[in-house]
Amino acid sequence: MTDISLAPAPARRERLRRRIRLLATATIAYNVVEAVVAIAAGSIASSAALLGFGLDSVVEVASAAAVAWQFSGPDHEKRERTALKVIAVSFFGLAAYVTVDAVRALLGAGEADHSTPGLVLATVSLVVMPLLSAAQRRAGREIGSASAVADSKQTLLCTYLSAVLLVGLALNSLFGWSWADPIAALVIAAVAVREGREAWRGDACCAIPALGADEPSGAASCSNGCCTGDGKRAT
Repeated sequence: MTDISLAPAPARRERLRRRIRLLATATIAYNVVEAVVAIAAGSIASSAALLGFGLDSVVEVASAAAVAWQFSGPDHEKRERTALKVIAVSFFGLAAYVTVDAVRALLGAGEADHSTPGLVLATVSLVVMPLLSAAQRRAGREIGSASAVADSKQTLLCTYLSAVLLVGLALNSLFGWSWADPIAALVIAAVAVREGREAWRGDACCAIPALGADEPSGAASCSNGCCTGDGKRAT
């Protein structure tokens, strides 16, 4: 049974609400820039991976905006389910577009060219996104918000996608392996589908009120039935 004393005090909850809104605003600002650069560079280089990465940034904007909307009201719990649905639908839309574009590229619709802006963007995002995700996750878990944790997973997904994008663009630039670009895009789509399913079900594992900002660990920190100690959803 979860000890009610572990729930944050009202003053702490208000500070967490403000922090989550601030993090959502920072996420939106960065991803707007990221989307513009990635989509523009992807269009110039005919890169399905870059276009997919740019669209993921648009999804992240929608996700962060949903969380900001949720925590703009006095009772954020009532808006939780709607925010999660918005995040899930955004993931599915991204996956559908990226899959179609990547398959077209694999079938010979066009080969991706070298993109210096894309390489720089992927590298910068590898540094920025993990920091944002960690801050979002700590605040979301402490206040007990599944949508805030889901948004942190979307931000973390951007980190993984940055790595995939960087590898795909580098292989194409160094060795002329044009197939690496759409393959990277399909990886992006697959991960987006998985995260969309989890958001739709509300599976933001272990999003429970906790003392401090440390990560919950073990079965004790998952005593609300969200998940087991190994991070899998309890049955």
